[in-house]
Amino acid sequence: MAPTLKDFLEECDSLGLVRLIVTNAGAVLEAKGKLEKLFYAELPKGKYANMHSEVFEFHLNMDKIDRVRFETGEAKRGNFTTYAIRLLDGADESQLSIFVQWGKPGEYAPGQIEAWEALKAKYGETWTPEKLESL
Repeated sequence: MAPTLKDFLEECDSLGLVRLIVTNAGAVLEAKGKLEKLFYAELPKGKYANMHSEVFEFHLNMDKIDRVRFETGEAKRGNFTTYAIRLLDGADESQLSIFVQWGKPGEYAPGQIEAWEALKAKYGETWTPEKLESL
């Protein structure tokens, strides 16, 4: 069976510390943490991936995600490469960005970039997850 978004999110634990970013017309919300101990719920509005930590809660409607795209860029502050994963809707709008989080600018923890590159090698630069019938 082809991998689902649920499978992919479980593998993102290998990235270690990440920065989760949600942007809309009125606000930007950023939270740092690890994508771990995910649990799932099927609600009338969709199938959700959830996570609770001491500092934030995370709820992602997986039914709204049509594609996953891997991107590198240049940091806005500093001269180093950033590593991101964008979860996109049907209009190719980012619903969630997952950035590999550095300690000091440009200093990633051992294995983080290799984990990002391994996910990109497995799924490709742009990937369309298999839709979940049920959780």
